[in-house]
Amino acid sequence: MNNIKNKNALITGASKGIGRAISIELAKQGVNVAINYNKSKKEAEEISNELMNAYNVKSIILKGDVSDKNDCSSIVEESINAFGNLDILVNNAGIIDDNLLIRMSDNAWDKVLRTNLDSIFYCTKPAIKSMLKNKWGRILNIGSVVGIRGNIGQANYSSSKAGMMGFTKSLAKEVATRNITVNTITPGYINTETVDVLKQEQKDTIIKWIPQGHFGEVEDIAYLAGFLCSEKAKYITGQIISVDGGMAI
Repeated sequence: MNNIKNKNALITGASKGIGRAISIELAKQGVNVAINYNKSKKEAEEISNELMNAYNVKSIILKGDVSDKNDCSSIVEESINAFGNLDILVNNAGIIDDNLLIRMSDNAWDKVLRTNLDSIFYCTKPAIKSMLKNKWGRILNIGSVVGIRGNIGQANYSSSKAGMMGFTKSLAKEVATRNITVNTITPGYINTETVDVLKQEQKDTIIKWIPQGHFGEVEDIAYLAGFLCSEKAKYITGQIISVDGGMAI
């Protein structure tokens, strides 16, 4: 899938977990990668250096809090300034702040919606201008299975990820004639820091919801992301694709 060699990508929240795995997968295809991070500078530097040394691509790190619309604009602008243009945007950054709705604070609602949903508007709008100019682009959003099926204590998170799906379908229709695709991957429970902190009792309960009977790995998401960003997926757009071991069935 070396047909996107020398393309330029920005991945939000790319210093760890799924974002990190996607950055590696794209670099394997020869894509230059801008690594956005908020707090994990050391990890961002490590993965950026790994991409340059192991895969001979260009890579930069960009600090920015995607819950801030000005930061969103800045990281896109800095990516374009560094690479010349932007071909691929992966809206991966996201947070959780769980609680039952009756106990959920205004801040918990606002912060999750700003980070997970508002950010894709504020990052995609400037990014897509570069793609329209070049008549080629890939917008990939990382959603969640709970955006499809909901989850107790996650009204804010589920709402943000459900909104992402509507955004995906609408934008896909707007840019379809410009050789730009827009898709969303909805991961299930993946072995990341978010899952690691769960108590074993919680993990045992969740496993019962998954037909395959186990959690996924970050590479399961990255492999699909690499495909959707490639030329081989040029006729796939507006799709919500679950990678969840069958959890959303």
